[in-house]
Amino acid sequence: MERAEAYGFSGAISGAFLLSCLLFAAVSRRQRGPYMDEVFHVPQAQAYCHGRFLQWDPMITTLPGLYLLSVGLVKPAAWLLGWTGSVVCSVGMLRFINLLFSAGNFYLLYLLLFKIHQKNKAVSGFQRILSALTLAVFPTLYFFTFLYYTDPGSVFFTLFSYLMCLYGNHKTSALLGFCGFMFRQTNIVWTVFCAGNVVAEKLNEAWKIELQKKKDEKISSRKGSFSDLTRILQFLVEYLLSPKKLVTLTALTWPYIVLVSLFFVFVFINGGIVVGDRSSHEACLHFPQLFYFLSFTGFFAFPHLLTPSKIRKFLLSLRKHPVQYSLVTVISLFLVWKFTYVHKYLLADNRHYTFYVWRKVFQRHELVKYLLVPFYIFAGWSFADTLKSKSIFWILMYFVCLLAVTVPQKLLEFRYFILPFLIYRLNIPFLSLYRQLLELAFYILVNAVTFYLFLNRTFHWENSDEVQRFM
Repeated sequence: MERAEAYGFSGAISGAFLLSCLLFAAVSRRQRGPYMDEVFHVPQAQAYCHGRFLQWDPMITTLPGLYLLSVGLVKPAAWLLGWTGSVVCSVGMLRFINLLFSAGNFYLLYLLLFKIHQKNKAVSGFQRILSALTLAVFPTLYFFTFLYYTDPGSVFFTLFSYLMCLYGNHKTSALLGFCGFMFRQTNIVWTVFCAGNVVAEKLNEAWKIELQKKKDEKISSRKGSFSDLTRILQFLVEYLLSPKKLVTLTALTWPYIVLVSLFFVFVFINGGIVVGDRSSHEACLHFPQLFYFLSFTGFFAFPHLLTPSKIRKFLLSLRKHPVQYSLVTVISLFLVWKFTYVHKYLLADNRHYTFYVWRKVFQRHELVKYLLVPFYIFAGWSFADTLKSKSIFWILMYFVCLLAVTVPQKLLEFRYFILPFLIYRLNIPFLSLYRQLLELAFYILVNAVTFYLFLNRTFHWENSDEVQRFM
């Protein structure tokens, strides 16, 4: 990092942290007590603070990583500063831990952008800082910085694990992946993703050698055609069935294999992935979740995905391959028809944005969910088009992880999309400075509206005196 870039980054992260502290004070002043899922998380952390480690709320679905780390941070700080009484492990203090995670996420996002795009000399230090700042204030993640939720810590350990993987420190990466798993069990998918990065790199090297042997440059230049995909899949199967190559891959990825094995042991002993409240968190094949994720990504990454040139390119592709797109449309319509599920939480809680998205869009008419399929297809095509700089093996690996982390979820919840979105966004090419500024301005606007509604547009339920806020 050059000196000017170091000063710029220090100024950006310090300024962002200061503004976050001011916003944190406003949120804590307006909402002093636990809110929403905090009514489960805060008492559980406070029980751990008082040494009651065997106490457990059966409504909590995640492992105790957040509470253990909170005690590990708060208790020493209280001892050093002489804090006693109710201030120790208070709601405000527990929430502040996520503010620290937010600053850590900013730093990790910057380091990841630097590492992933280090070969692109056209990217300036200012663009890296700007992109890291944009992702650090990504609205769906940033909002939960100010509440005692698992999301900021979950993202922190997963991004840290990914960074260590990219630097080849796989034992450290697996250990950090375990920490992420302790925050949210589905993070095991991103441990598989880290292992997949190693495998994809080896596969890409072997594929290049294969092309050189056959002196067939057409395959690489026409990446994406059906015949090329068939040959790549054939090569993939042959490579993975080779005992010698499997031994090599196992030697490289054994820390991740150990962690994934421990995960399966946990699932067997626990009788499932979810720790508590299993009746409300049943796994199912909810394929439209992939379409919702693509729509979510299209909304938050519109400067990357929704451009006039991409629309023209998509229409040209549509005209060239009508049969393939017709087949994709039929399959998508079938998946929407047979695999659309509506969770009871989605319909019951009018504090969540998803409640209004579902009611205002999907419940307007029975045909709406089918009429949205063309938009899903465009979003999917544009999404894949932005990843064309990555190897085909990386794309296949990411897509498998994306399916694994979204499809089994019955509940439409934007928080489930945070990590797959961030990893996607980190790996696509940089935009022009103008579009980067547009993206940042859009995120600031969404955050401003979100916090205004949360702080000022309160309401009451008929059967409750508690103040309700939009999430």
